[in-house]
Amino acid sequence: MLVLLLLHLLAALLAPVLVRWWGRSAFLALALVPGVAFGWVLAQLSVVLDGGEVSETVSWVPALDLDLAFRLDALALLFAALVTGVGALVLVYCARYFAADEEGNARFAGTMVAFAGSMLGLVLADDMLLLYVFWELTTVFSFLLIGGSGRRLAARRAATQALVLTTAGGLAMLVGLIMVGQTSGSYLLSEVVADPGSGTVMTVGTVLVLMGAITKSAMVPFHFWLPAAMEAPTPVSAYLHAAAMVKAGIYLVARLAPGFADVPGWRPIVLGLGLATMLVGGYRALRQNDLKLLLAFGTVSQLGFLLVLVGAGSRELAAAGLAMTVAHALFKSALFLSVGVIDHATGTRDLRELSGLGRQLPVLAGVAVLAGASMAGVPPLFGFVGKEAAFTALWEGGLASRTAAGFELAGLVVGSILTAAYTFRFLWGALARKPGVADTVVAHRPGPLFLAAPVVLASVGLLAGPASPRLAALVTEYADTLPLLAPEYEELALWHGLQPALGLTAVTLLGGYALFAARDGVRRFQRRFAVGASADEGYWNVIQGLDRLSVLVTGTTQRGSLPAYLGTILVVVLALPGTLLLTQAPWPGEWRAWDTPVQAMVGVVVVSAAALSLRIRQRLSAVLVVGVTGYGTAVLFALQGAPDLALTQFLVETLTLVVFVLVLRKLPKDIGERHLPRERAVRGVIAVAVGAFMAAVGAVALGARTATPVSVDYPEAAYDFGGGKNIVNVTLVDIRAWDTLGEISLLVVAATGVASLVFLRSRTGGVDRAARTELAQADHRPSWLAASATLDPDRRSVVLEVVTRILFHTILVFSIYLLFSGHNEPGGGFAGGLVAGLALVLRYLAGGRYELGEAAPVAPGLLLGTGLLFAGGTGAVGLMLGGEVLQTAILETTLPVLGDVKLVTSLFFDMGVYLIVVGLVLDVLRSLGAELDRQDDEDDPIELNEGEVVVR
Repeated sequence: MLVLLLLHLLAALLAPVLVRWWGRSAFLALALVPGVAFGWVLAQLSVVLDGGEVSETVSWVPALDLDLAFRLDALALLFAALVTGVGALVLVYCARYFAADEEGNARFAGTMVAFAGSMLGLVLADDMLLLYVFWELTTVFSFLLIGGSGRRLAARRAATQALVLTTAGGLAMLVGLIMVGQTSGSYLLSEVVADPGSGTVMTVGTVLVLMGAITKSAMVPFHFWLPAAMEAPTPVSAYLHAAAMVKAGIYLVARLAPGFADVPGWRPIVLGLGLATMLVGGYRALRQNDLKLLLAFGTVSQLGFLLVLVGAGSRELAAAGLAMTVAHALFKSALFLSVGVIDHATGTRDLRELSGLGRQLPVLAGVAVLAGASMAGVPPLFGFVGKEAAFTALWEGGLASRTAAGFELAGLVVGSILTAAYTFRFLWGALARKPGVADTVVAHRPGPLFLAAPVVLASVGLLAGPASPRLAALVTEYADTLPLLAPEYEELALWHGLQPALGLTAVTLLGGYALFAARDGVRRFQRRFAVGASADEGYWNVIQGLDRLSVLVTGTTQRGSLPAYLGTILVVVLALPGTLLLTQAPWPGEWRAWDTPVQAMVGVVVVSAAALSLRIRQRLSAVLVVGVTGYGTAVLFALQGAPDLALTQFLVETLTLVVFVLVLRKLPKDIGERHLPRERAVRGVIAVAVGAFMAAVGAVALGARTATPVSVDYPEAAYDFGGGKNIVNVTLVDIRAWDTLGEISLLVVAATGVASLVFLRSRTGGVDRAARTELAQADHRPSWLAASATLDPDRRSVVLEVVTRILFHTILVFSIYLLFSGHNEPGGGFAGGLVAGLALVLRYLAGGRYELGEAAPVAPGLLLGTGLLFAGGTGAVGLMLGGEVLQTAILETTLPVLGDVKLVTSLFFDMGVYLIVVGLVLDVLRSLGAELDRQDDEDDPIELNEGEVVVR
């Protein structure tokens, strides 16, 4: 099962490339992925029908007892077959729905396949936390699919609305899953359903889980996001909003019902909201003139119907619910795809403008009639089988309370009448010839491949009706997990003889046709008794209220003063943790001010520099004095026996000073005197108090230690398992490699953010040779560096150029040395990268922005991406060599000349860190340095286009 999910992931990653190569025909190749998964699911049918299940568990984080647990039983098999089978057909449909050169096809293809894989993972997941991960993945991918390219406001609004509502429900569900898991003592669905436990926590958790299900499946009052999502392309509507995503809530309720149906609050929520949703959706569908919107509200109605059936907690209703789930996926996806064909062929979906399509497109008409008949419950379609099973179950007492069963049955009959009515309205509006309306011109006749998917879906719905006894075996495997409440259970079949359910079906069809025939009167009735408020308007009113509140809060608290923000944070730190520290902290019994008098001397220098920085008026001088505190800290590290930390601190402090200097060029020279002495005194008091607080925290933390630190075993583990003697470096690249990978990923994000915040131009290379020669001759001064002649003569320093020419390559070699020696000696990828970055800083300061381009004629993004690939790729190496992800492998051999050679794979991780740090420094220099220089030198002759004149 994990292989199938990885196959979807691989296909999603390759989809953009395939679309660029093959155009829209790539959808046919991508359809093979869910097609293969569909074949695998069907291959497990015999195992499941024999009462077995297919399970797979992959250890993920053993220390936290987190596993990737998957399970395929009867319920999962049915939903997985729908997800994969309909998904494959929709991708085939996409091969003709989208234009050959339509923009966004590549992005759409990848997102669609990724969504299919996420939905498959959702129905196969046995671990509740894993299910939640897939649950949220479907939310994210649906947001991308609904929003499309993001250019249309309506699509963006619909995507955002769906994201907000389903994410809010998902967060509530996450809390509920945690409460249920903690109460039951397990996070495996199979174990939780078998023994869910009881109590208030379980009840509250169950209600929260239902919140996620009802928002995902668009139940009242959250139903409005589904019709709004019809802004998405038709394949998205057919798959996400008919066969897949909205079924996630139905699946979750069906999965939990055997164990949770008797939890207090379950049945009132499920039965009440389900019935209300069916009636509201059916009533709203009668008002729609857009065929997609009509089907969308019809989908809302049918989802309410399904929720009642699968959530009732009885064997007979559960069987009917699964049958209706399959029927709904078949007929509703076929109808949505048919609407897409109509839209392509005529350019409109307005049923008031369509006329005579039934005769012009007979194949499409046959598909729509078959699918519509199944939706209305006309025999011998499969929709009739499921609906009759539901009526029979309730008629014979499918609920514990006969009164509740009668009420639900009456409501479902009324809802089914509305279903039949909007089905007739759909077929009439899409296919019939209307008096006074000219026959619609078919501009583009659909080809066989375009019609293939809806034809297959409608045909399966037709064949499944007579073949329903064969499906009954699969349905029974799940239904047997629920109690039988009726006197006896009636198997799924097309014909049960003359019985009350058949009469109720006839009532729904006749009542639906009557409503359709009186459609003008119904429309006048709906207009006359229209409700002024709607859930959709309520949602936007809430959003606007939150916007106003956020503006008010922001305007009150965010005054634009960085000192005020920082002061508030620090005062809160002193007031809360500081109070606890003074009153409850276990203070050390013995205090030692220093180990050597030199430490005291360095401390005095650091404190003096910090105090002096408060009195200096010039920004550059203040930055340099603050830098003394950083260098003093590095000296303390060195005195304490931590050369690696000291080296890193020295390098970071130097680079930080360079960045400060680059930024200060755009700020006034002096710090303005805008604060009263009282304000400065308050700031001084806060600063001293926070410093004392942090010192106390360190002392308490060291004094409170009672257990043996884990770092005691690091020296032995560093050499035995990491193959190195430098404990700090081995910790970074092996023992805590996951932490380091996360940190360097943040560095990549930070570098990208720096580059995007500054107008970084695409020209990052050096100056061309002819221009450099011309400027050098005009300057009449030797050019020690490649592009230093491009600097203004007044800004050049021959001494700095000579020093840079001599030291640059030496510094780079030293950085490489630090990289390779860091596993056993002070150094490593981070320190080596910083040294290389400082070499680039020296080159830039000596020769300017063009010299920087000559020194590093490579895009920083390339270095960042390559470094991240190197670092992450070492995880795969560890797996291939039989270890864990990011585990260091030690390779030892003997070479003829070099003798014994020892290589650790974490060296490549360190090389990735090295490249990332160099890329970060280069990005900072090119944005805060070269770009600001370019903005200052707008009349640079090298930057001017031919014939361009600078007006002063």
